[in-house]
Amino acid sequence: MSFFGAGNTSNTASTANASADKDVEMADPPTDSISSIAFSSQADYLAVGSWDNSVRIYEVTASGQSQGKAMYQHQGPVLGVCWNKEGNKIFSGGADNAGRMFDVTTGQSTQVAQHDAPIKAVRWVDAPQAGILATGSWDKTIKYWDLRAPAPVATVTLPERCYTFDVQYPLMVVGTAERHVQIFNLTNPNTAYKTIASPLKWQTRVISCFTAATNSGFAVGSVEGRVAIQYVEDKDSANNFSFKCHRRDNVQGSKDQALVYAVNDISFHPVHGTFSTCGSDGTIHFWDKDARTRLKSFDPAPGPISSTAFNRNGSIFAYAVSYDWSKGHSGMTPGHPNKLMLHSCKDEEVRKRPRK
Repeated sequence: MSFFGAGNTSNTASTANASADKDVEMADPPTDSISSIAFSSQADYLAVGSWDNSVRIYEVTASGQSQGKAMYQHQGPVLGVCWNKEGNKIFSGGADNAGRMFDVTTGQSTQVAQHDAPIKAVRWVDAPQAGILATGSWDKTIKYWDLRAPAPVATVTLPERCYTFDVQYPLMVVGTAERHVQIFNLTNPNTAYKTIASPLKWQTRVISCFTAATNSGFAVGSVEGRVAIQYVEDKDSANNFSFKCHRRDNVQGSKDQALVYAVNDISFHPVHGTFSTCGSDGTIHFWDKDARTRLKSFDPAPGPISSTAFNRNGSIFAYAVSYDWSKGHSGMTPGHPNKLMLHSCKDEEVRKRPRK
């Protein structure tokens, strides 16, 4: 187990950021762009994947203090992280084409998955008989791994490179290049239940499943500052809609001159089912999809927000201020901020509103 911030085991936020109404900056952030963050479902531990080839694990207290607990390495940039249901193992995928597992109790990291191209996203499938790791790659496959076996238990061929996927058992939704969206019922995991074109006209950036099993569906975010709410079953299609967000008027008062930003992440609140969006414009919004209304906006950063996560009870909202590669390699200029921030959620910010 590799500890970091050695000699300062009670790393707290700087006092300037720790006032009651301000978001708290975490100590010891990664040294390069932050690609993916995820909270454990069992305790307030945050896993953070970075382009510096590392996965860092932090403990977060209710008061917003944080402490670096462990760190392990890939052989290339880390692109996705997740936890198992028990909260004692972290999984990560990276540009080294490898999926790794970190055992929190032993502090050991082992390789558990392999693809022919970078692994863009990893998700734990909490199936009834045994948990399975799903890995989605730019080699145009999803692979399912039983951690007791070295080879995948199944491989699904996708129409294009996997850019994003999410699981809310038994639902899995995969977004690929060329705007393909494949919907799986994981009781039959090897064949897509339905394949659709993205409801959005531009490249898919993120897909996130609703938290409630009833009326199963998902949200899609794209590079052109738009989000779509999409239900799986045709009988619910009247509830499908899309909306613009993460845009700014280039010319005051002229809607035709909008500056458009990528939607980088969508996180659903574990209790209320409301959700957040974050973007390249450095803003975060909380939304109620059923009331079709915005609950809160905040503008915390002078740079892109790359990834977000609610903790297990929705009282803490973590977000990464980091270059998101939306402008490619040329946009990676020196001086980009690299911060992990914690926002204490007030109930009125995340609670559903009455429908109009």
